[in-house]
Amino acid sequence: MSAIFLLIGFSLVIALVFLGIFLWAVRSGQYEDSYTPSVRMLFDDGTIHSDSTPSDTSELDKQ
Repeated sequence: MSAIFLLIGFSLVIALVFLGIFLWAVRSGQYEDSYTPSVRMLFDDGTIHSDSTPSDTSELDKQ
């Protein structure tokens, strides 16, 4: 019988820890943007950089 009380107490402590973590995440703004994840798959993944420098400068160093 004492094992049941121990397990109930342990489960309540774990539940309160998870509740605290959830409340911390909500207060820190983790769940504020609910629109962007639903349309993220529609965005283009590739970005074009207008960097005019060559990516491989090893040939320039050899000369």
